[in-house]
Amino acid sequence: MDNIEVPEYFICPISLQIMKDPVTAITGITYDRECIEHWLFEFEGENMICPVTKQALPKDSDLTPNHTLLRLIQAWCITNASMGIDRIPTPKPPLNKFHVLNLVKGLWVPKLQLKTLKKLEVLAMENERNMKYMVEAGVVKAMVTFIIACYKKKETTGLEEALSILHLLRSVEKKIVQDENCQIIDALKWVLECDWDNKVTVKNHAVLLLKTITGKADSGVLERLKVEFFERIIQVLREGISQQGIKAALQVLLDACPWGRNRIMMVETGAVFQLIELELGSPENRTTELILGVLFHLCSCADGRAQLLSHAGGIAVITKRILNVSPAADDRAMMIISLICKFSGTSWVLQEMLRVGTITKLCMVLQVDCASYLKDKAREILRTHSNVWKNSPCVDAPVLT
Repeated sequence: MDNIEVPEYFICPISLQIMKDPVTAITGITYDRECIEHWLFEFEGENMICPVTKQALPKDSDLTPNHTLLRLIQAWCITNASMGIDRIPTPKPPLNKFHVLNLVKGLWVPKLQLKTLKKLEVLAMENERNMKYMVEAGVVKAMVTFIIACYKKKETTGLEEALSILHLLRSVEKKIVQDENCQIIDALKWVLECDWDNKVTVKNHAVLLLKTITGKADSGVLERLKVEFFERIIQVLREGISQQGIKAALQVLLDACPWGRNRIMMVETGAVFQLIELELGSPENRTTELILGVLFHLCSCADGRAQLLSHAGGIAVITKRILNVSPAADDRAMMIISLICKFSGTSWVLQEMLRVGTITKLCMVLQVDCASYLKDKAREILRTHSNVWKNSPCVDAPVLT
């Protein structure tokens, strides 16, 4: 094929490949449908422009199938088949909103439910255009309603497909039906409790959806979370279903942390201990930032600090992360050390900090190029307990004055 000269007008300006489904934008430029639809999807909500002419494209810009060009491309492919050119099949008619609406009706017919869900899942996986039409046709609300119905009946048939569809549509629909948030949260908590053959995928989808919901939920929803909810999230961290799932679970905890009642429940479920165990596994930087973010909130209460101090590696792992991960991690780790020193700074705790190198690390903060407020915080901690640490060889006298 390298020796064959492909007509220039057969080539998509975006992919630089032979077009399989040529469509013409209102600017008069022809693109492969998949490429231009992906372009429009990526820039939706912004100032969309034609990639070639740079002219503005309306939000719901029409793409006209270029049947003449498609026939020319197909004929050329057939003529050059002996040279290794694959035939371009006639593309399927694009999905539309009305087709999806008719399909969704089958969701409420028991005999058609599973078949309908599988068809919707395949459509969602095909391209962004299908996902957009599915959102416009109310598929997100339909899936939420279906999952809640499964939860109430304790029925799992079709649940895996429904979760997969909602997971796929998250990138298009940023907000899961607000007025049903409490019910869908309870339903997803139940999903995390169930035994699944495809455990990793199903639970991963469930916790990612919880992340989407809690990230957009109002305070009324987050204030009504129950201890059983946090037990399920901590179990996800314990099971370690996937890196993506762990980060989503941590973000859920972080979103719930601003409410004192939630922090108390997290501590009661052993969250601090589990977070330290997770951090001792040396996770990736973003996971560490999330862990330290949650730990900072939980250490604002006495029981949270006590749980951290009861873990043999608690102070040590927090100390180790300072100056070793990112500025965000430095901030959270330093604040955790500050809270412990201020409210739980017993003689044993201060000696433990000396033993595991916390004092050495605080002195390093004063010497390296980092944010001035971190230096101020390190200096404050060192000065507050100078009577205990003054004989440490790493602490210069001027620091403690």
